[in-house]
Amino acid sequence: MKNQTRKSIAGRVRAAIDGWVRSFSLTDRELYDRVPANEAGVEVTPKAVMQLDAAWSCVRLISETIATLPLSMYERASSGKRVAPQHPLHFVIHDQPNADSTASVFWEALVAAMLLRGAGRAEKLYVGEQLVGLAFLDPCKLRCYRDAAGRKRFSYPRPNGDMRDIPESRIWTVPGFTLDGVNGVSVIEYGAKVFGSAIAADKAAAQTFKNGLLQTIYYKMAGFLKPSQRAEFKKNLAGTIERGEAPLLEGGTEAGTLGIKPSDAQLLESRAFSVEAVCRWFRVPPWMVGHTEKSTSWGTGIEQQMIGFLTFTLGPWLRRIEQAISKDLLKPGERVRFYPKFAVEGLLRADSAGRSAFYGAMVNNGILTRDEVRELEDREPMGGNAAVLTVQSAMTTLDTLGAQGDATNARAALRAFLGFNDLTKD
Repeated sequence: MKNQTRKSIAGRVRAAIDGWVRSFSLTDRELYDRVPANEAGVEVTPKAVMQLDAAWSCVRLISETIATLPLSMYERASSGKRVAPQHPLHFVIHDQPNADSTASVFWEALVAAMLLRGAGRAEKLYVGEQLVGLAFLDPCKLRCYRDAAGRKRFSYPRPNGDMRDIPESRIWTVPGFTLDGVNGVSVIEYGAKVFGSAIAADKAAAQTFKNGLLQTIYYKMAGFLKPSQRAEFKKNLAGTIERGEAPLLEGGTEAGTLGIKPSDAQLLESRAFSVEAVCRWFRVPPWMVGHTEKSTSWGTGIEQQMIGFLTFTLGPWLRRIEQAISKDLLKPGERVRFYPKFAVEGLLRADSAGRSAFYGAMVNNGILTRDEVRELEDREPMGGNAAVLTVQSAMTTLDTLGAQGDATNARAALRAFLGFNDLTKD
């Protein structure tokens, strides 16, 4: 009876431990930090991927560009939209999300996590029921598990190293590209073959240059060597080869090569292809990361290329962040009145001649006022008539042509009555 009781207790303990282990990140794809070795024979980790110059450049380009774009809260009004600096969330997303970070640094880290891990996460900071800040959560330190009730819980280390639990309701998640409509997919996991091949190519190139561009050499002996002779041979002859000196082969020694030359392996071409493959994964034109061997098909002018980069690369990420803020950080009653928006006009700024032509057309057609143009150029408003919409007087509507003709005829009659012969002068 006692043995059965012990076995029953042991079975329950084992089941509890198994359930506890299964609840941790070993079964949660969100928290995988590495992808097993693939066909290229290398492990793909976030650190290894970021050590690729192309991946580093792509992630930096997208995250830094988004981090430098002004993100503000706007208010819907009868006269259009206007910035709402009075909203408590405006300061959080525009200036300082927490006491230790600026908005630029915070968004840079969050977007980088979205690019590499499939989602960026931050802890929502409250004072009472009011959201007052956001604290970025490093994916390398964040751990996810499920409690006894099956609810997802998160734990994160304090500055002293102790782990603290964070309820799911206080976790703000911005998913990246998703296949199930809920969870963002990890670029590292899905792109393991591409990144693994690029890492392997870099390692092969480094090893090739380390060996002085020499091929693998083997030596053939007529007989067996003693251990002392073998050690002496490796010490002297191998050192001669590594120093680039011509070896002296004695006693019927023959030398041969294994492998192929770097030129035959097209080492440089394979590395260039790796750059283009990595850029395709991040949807970044290679010329923007310094790979200028081929011309871009995104337009001929810098403005056209920036429009393509904004539309196809940055646009989806900006939209995800804006909608995540509205969904998770604004109260339901506030969403009707307020909304977040990135200002992307700075990316589309043309040269002086292009801006002058654009502003002239907008002002002459009554679309922008002169003060609005001055605001776009970071100049103080002039006030008065500079804030009034104007149009060219030569352009008018058809129903006013008759009135203008009557006025002209009356003016001509008045001039004739007063005795003016030259009607072109006052």
